[in-house]
Amino acid sequence: MKIRNVLDQKGYEVVTVPPSFSVQDAMRLLVEHNIGSVVVTDDRKILGILTERDILRLAAADAATMVNRRVDEVMTRDLVVGLLEDSVEYVMEIMTKNRIRHLPILDDGWMQGILSIGDVVNALRHKVEAENRYMRDYIQGKYP
Repeated sequence: MKIRNVLDQKGYEVVTVPPSFSVQDAMRLLVEHNIGSVVVTDDRKILGILTERDILRLAAADAATMVNRRVDEVMTRDLVVGLLEDSVEYVMEIMTKNRIRHLPILDDGWMQGILSIGDVVNALRHKVEAENRYMRDYIQGKYP
């Protein structure tokens, strides 16, 4: 299964913020949308990603002033990204290897969507369930 198929089912919407956005406002967006990250963009160019983990690190280091900080001060700049034509298995390996839970998906340099590790696990679960169902049907003689 390709990432394109996962996004076709999940949707292509990505919550983005400008680099000047406050961490406080970004936290509100995370809560409002029940998501774990926002992509930081400037004129459709991806600059970074702000995750719950980034916010937690900031809180541990400087809780007193964290809400007044800008997202571009604390975001992750070195992004790992996926492509629409990547397989779900490949993306899972990349996310596991890099210890990331959110992966922006690009096509021809443009952001197409974002996947969470939960999206990837769910897609793999559906794939395995379908394979098991087909195998059971074959063993039971439902398919020649």
